Amino acid sequence: MSNAELKPFAPEPLKTGDKVAIISLSSGIIGEPYCAHERELGLRRLRHFGLEPVFTEHALMGRDYIMAHPEARAADLKAAFLDDTVKGIITSIGGFETFRTFPYLMEDEEFINAVRQNPKFFLGFSDTTNNHFMFRRMGLQTFYGQAFMCDIAELSGDMLPYSKAQFESCFAPYHGRKITPAEVWYEERADFSAAAVGTMPVQHKEEHGYELLQGSPIFEGELLGGCIDSMGEMLIGANMELLSELLGDELINNPQLAEDLRIQSEITRRYSIFPTADEWRGKILFAETSEVMPTPEMLREYLTAMKNEGVFEGLNGIIVGKPMNEKIYDEYKSVWCEIVENKDIPILYNVNFGHAAPRAILPYGAVARVDADRQEITLLNT
Repeated sequence: MSNAELKPFAPEPLKTGDKVAIISLSSGIIGEPYCAHERELGLRRLRHFGLEPVFTEHALMGRDYIMAHPEARAADLKAAFLDDTVKGIITSIGGFETFRTFPYLMEDEEFINAVRQNPKFFLGFSDTTNNHFMFRRMGLQTFYGQAFMCDIAELSGDMLPYSKAQFESCFAPYHGRKITPAEVWYEERADFSAAAVGTMPVQHKEEHGYELLQGSPIFEGELLGGCIDSMGEMLIGANMELLSELLGDELINNPQLAEDLRIQSEITRRYSIFPTADEWRGKILFAETSEVMPTPEMLREYLTAMKNEGVFEGLNGIIVGKPMNEKIYDEYKSVWCEIVENKDIPILYNVNFGHAAPRAILPYGAVARVDADRQEITLLNT
């Protein structure tokens, strides 16, 4: 398949009556018995939106099965694209190792043709960054920002208001939509059990808003990015010296981790999953850190790996997601400004997308106009 950049083709927005498939591409936790209450909440909410939710064949097989069978995950994704009655696909949650599906998908012409000929709405975040990059290589526009368990199956009485409004926006063309700071942010729950159903997560008033760290307050470009951890892991696995320095005892105690990262890097490069330096030119990089909350040193290495790939050379700007629980907040800011040496590249910090709730939804390939002074990101008509 050609590595040339394709103009992404957009799926139709969701509409009442659409069948949507819930899929486990990374973690299979949604299939565990202790998550039954979340499954039911999520299904009920999707039906309330007028959608017809179904789980893919292997989605509920549980964590061990899903981890051990990337071919089953790939088969589920292929089946969803071959099913004309399925109009949307929502990932159950993130996790790790969706990259192991690439050999089954990137060499399957039937799957590739189905993606191009039967585009579908695809939503997910975190490790799903890998899938978004894969679909971008095939020419499909996808959507970053929410997942079934994390957002739709929110344990309180409803979806979090900001996140709910963002999900509702998927029922119309995104052009002209504005993304603005949420009035509140939420801490990650400590309890996801059935006993927590009906309770709200701890919330805080948003005190920062969008913070311009450097550069012009107004910039414009196509959106491209994802989870920093995922992007960094795509690139650093081949550098054993770096892995030893970063992981230390963790690497010694878990040699499989280094092997997994090496394989991820090799597979990513084999199928040209990560965008080239030329493909980043003129883009707005959106990037956010995971629930692992990488140390400033780890973030520095992830960003350095991206810098070495030429990611920052021709960017029109960067938007950075709010760190989960506002942890390592100021340290992360310093690392971003340190690694992005070109002070002319605008960096907007503390944007509501990624692992910190509530979550906006960002369409890959959409042209966005960022106005830090007005505290808004507008998805333009193009």
